[in-house]
Amino acid sequence: MPLRDHFRPPLSTQSSWEEVHGGWPMVIVQQLGKLLPPQYVAGPRVHLGSQAEIDIAAFDRSDRGLGHSTGAGGLATAVWAPAKPTSEFETELADFDEYEVRIYDTQRGRHLVAAIEIISPSNKDRPESRRQFVAKCAELLRQHVSVVLVDIVTVRDFDLYAEMLEWIGEKPESANGHHQSTYAVSCSWRPRGIKRWLESWNHPLIVGSPLPTLPLWLSDELAIPLDLDASYEQTCRDLRIA
Repeated sequence: MPLRDHFRPPLSTQSSWEEVHGGWPMVIVQQLGKLLPPQYVAGPRVHLGSQAEIDIAAFDRSDRGLGHSTGAGGLATAVWAPAKPTSEFETELADFDEYEVRIYDTQRGRHLVAAIEIISPSNKDRPESRRQFVAKCAELLRQHVSVVLVDIVTVRDFDLYAEMLEWIGEKPESANGHHQSTYAVSCSWRPRGIKRWLESWNHPLIVGSPLPTLPLWLSDELAIPLDLDASYEQTCRDLRIA
């Protein structure tokens, strides 16, 4: 079944891309449940980026008791005052959206073996967001967790897969000599003799064309098919998206 453009009219005026991103992980989990060997389990994870603010003024400093008597017979506590910081910046740590499925090996204490990342617009909108996302994926690969990236965001012209390759020091590949901003790719650091090679199965996604089936690696020797087209189409049917 064909990929739709969920970010432009007419579809964007009838449904929200967030509905697809939010529902797709659970459909993938349901389909993986029919294929995963008994020792593996899959679970969805949807986290919407937000900033939590703490109102420092809400705390009653007089109740802290620092540097004051502790009561009858109590001794005052000396407070160590550090020197002024050598630098200071008004900034925040980015808290970005996560739409993903994680697969665990229960025989190894629920050890994470694979992650399916459905890229959202906020993962691509700012340089710091892109760096944080690709750093997360690169770290998963370094821990020998296989990673699948699925990008159907048609309104942000950035290739996070290429940026991830650059992050780990590899030259980005080109898809038929053209820049790609929507794609599905499966990545795994796999052994070849005494060395490990980063292997990728990269498929550009085109609106109007089916999504691919990718290998989902659970171990160095075991992969199962990840049928993105079937799970995507089921998600669209559940949401009544034509």
